[in-house]
Amino acid sequence: SWFAFGAKGTLPSGIAEPQVTLLPNGRVSGQAVVDLAAVGRSRGALDLFNLLGGRVPFAVTGVLRTSGGVGRFELQSAEVSGIPVPESLLQELVSYYSRTPGHPDGVRLGQSFALPAAIKQIDVGLGQAVVIQ
Repeated sequence: SWFAFGAKGTLPSGIAEPQVTLLPNGRVSGQAVVDLAAVGRSRGALDLFNLLGGRVPFAVTGVLRTSGGVGRFELQSAEVSGIPVPESLLQELVSYYSRTPGHPDGVRLGQSFALPAAIKQIDVGLGQAVVIQ
């Protein structure tokens, strides 16, 4: 519900209609409409993202593991318009949309990250996440 009601203004330009589904055993599925052309424009006219097109549905599934205030997302699958894509393509998108002045390369998939707001652990189950602070 946060994505539906609270995320506006916090998501990067080029990402729309985000949804997250909480699955059993720590699995998480996320979907959004992503503007691939915006990524391609930043990289040059002949970039692969320009060739793939503009706004497309993107889906990702993986396992979220957290403990001791640190999290890690382990990718299981990624798809663009229902077509499987390699992790390297997803990494390009994640890097592009997560860049900040303090982290110019953005977020790296598979690497550990600090959980925000003094969260120590998040236990994901079917339709629910239990946040421990």
